[in-house]
Amino acid sequence: MSGIINTSQRRLRLALLASALTLPALAARAGETISAGGDKSITVGLGVRASFTSVEDGAPDGTSRSADFNLDSVRLYISGQLTPMIKATFNTERDSAGRVEVLDGYAQFEPADGINLWVGRMLPPSDRANLDGPYYLNTWAYPGTVSQYPAKFAGRDDGATVWGKLLDKKLVYSVGAFEGHNRVTGASNQSDNLLYAGRVAYNFLDPEPDPAYYTSSTYYGSVDVLTLAFAAQYQQDGVGTLARRGDYAAWNVDGLFEKKLDGIGVVTLEGAYYQYDTGGVADVPSSFGAAGPTDNVGGLTQGKAYLVGGAFLFPAKVGWGQFQPTVRYQHFDADLTGISTSQTDLGVNYIIDGHNARISAEYVITSTTGKSDGNAVVLGVQLQF
Repeated sequence: MSGIINTSQRRLRLALLASALTLPALAARAGETISAGGDKSITVGLGVRASFTSVEDGAPDGTSRSADFNLDSVRLYISGQLTPMIKATFNTERDSAGRVEVLDGYAQFEPADGINLWVGRMLPPSDRANLDGPYYLNTWAYPGTVSQYPAKFAGRDDGATVWGKLLDKKLVYSVGAFEGHNRVTGASNQSDNLLYAGRVAYNFLDPEPDPAYYTSSTYYGSVDVLTLAFAAQYQQDGVGTLARRGDYAAWNVDGLFEKKLDGIGVVTLEGAYYQYDTGGVADVPSSFGAAGPTDNVGGLTQGKAYLVGGAFLFPAKVGWGQFQPTVRYQHFDADLTGISTSQTDLGVNYIIDGHNARISAEYVITSTTGKSDGNAVVLGVQLQF
């Protein structure tokens, strides 16, 4: 028996090495699960987002429209299982700035639907937009105007989360502790205070698909959803400098309604409200103390924000896919500066294979107090394997 197990393990290592070293060959294997015998397995996947953007007055001369091709994101997904209760996730991200970082890396102990423990780098309990991530939104761009919880990289932080699904999987809760914000010399968090985060969501119609910790802004009619959620985060001395510190407290409520109308299409409505409190203290800039891009330093703003959006998926298939018009409005009022920022996204998606293959076109209007309105045109393509 041991010889059979060892042979399986050697085959697994060779398969993983081949996948890691030959990315062009990954397309034929992406999303496949490699078995190592018994309950042991590893699954590999790939995600890509690329776009063309034209911004008003965005060219180097300051008056012409820009014309830029962008590699917004490349992600390598790897997940493994030792037993049905012991698993691990490792994902990497190459973002639009060219940085390649560990996106997710956490151990998973999952004895039952009602209680799971994840330890490592992950998305903390937060708002639906953050738990969607850019790949599972209705609109192309992440709503960064309103979704401003602190993060080490791409919404992630290092820590531990306990979460579960109760009441026939309709109630999803999560609570965790994380390294948090401003843990550098001279910034507010010299005592290494942890950031605490929690979220509770209840689905009044169908449970959202597993794993349910992560969310989506549309399920393209596969389930009928009416979910309301509350999330909050708190960290003592989370903002400011060592000389002038403030506690960080933030909360939001968010909701998603999606209903399949037989023969008519799929209607989706989404909304969220946010409050961010820094104790009246202005935070340091993100470059404070020569902080790097993944140091989770600076940039937090006290204020109130909200988001509303909608989409409609037409049932008729045109060529490869279906058309889905979308609209989203987001607004943020900063308390300490009095500056208001808003953004309107008007777009249409061409849905070929859900979130795995879609083409998007959007017209984006931005407005900031004291500045003239701006606009941009975005064309994007997203693939996941």
